[in-house]
Amino acid sequence: MTMTNAELWWLIIVLSVVSYGLKMVGFVVVGGRTMPAVLERCLGLIPASLLAALVVKDTFTTAQSVVVDARAAGLVVAVIAVWRKAPFIVVVLAAMAATAVVRGLT
Repeated sequence: MTMTNAELWWLIIVLSVVSYGLKMVGFVVVGGRTMPAVLERCLGLIPASLLAALVVKDTFTTAQSVVVDARAAGLVVAVIAVWRKAPFIVVVLAAMAATAVVRGLT
């Protein structure tokens, strides 16, 4: 089934409105209430866990296949640099250089 451009734009608009509405429902339902401390701590960890999941997925998959290639070397170097408390730009450049070196050797 193919969609016309007009149908596609209407679908995008409807999905955007529904998405925004669902986010607003959260604010209305929760309102000014305070969350339990345990839930607050868990909610604070969600962004970091999502970022970690995206990094792992993008590092070890290509299309529908699981692969280990030069990107894994870059990730290892980045993890070591973060562990050694290197500045962010150093982490990125070190990971990029490690990936480039491994790709150049293979």
